[in-house]
Amino acid sequence: MKMPNVWKFLPAVMVCCVVGMAGMASAKLPPPSDEAKAKAAEAKAKSDEAAKKDAENLGKSQDRVADRYKKQNKTAAAPTKVADKKK
Repeated sequence: MKMPNVWKFLPAVMVCCVVGMAGMASAKLPPPSDEAKAKAAEAKAKSDEAAKKDAENLGKSQDRVADRYKKQNKTAAAPTKVADKKK
């Protein structure tokens, strides 16, 4: 049984592709310019400020929900005696 010629060269082609991709993956990017560094720092500062504001708003809303829960369940939280319930 004869194999077509394409199947004889396929392993060699695959090895070349893998070696070529490994070479591309090890390439380094050039360092960012001063302008790019400044823009990145500015964007980081904005996102930090937004995260801080979001955390503050979340804490306030959680406090409001906890206070409302305490007001609504004030009568349910009162301790009752087990002996009174059995009589």
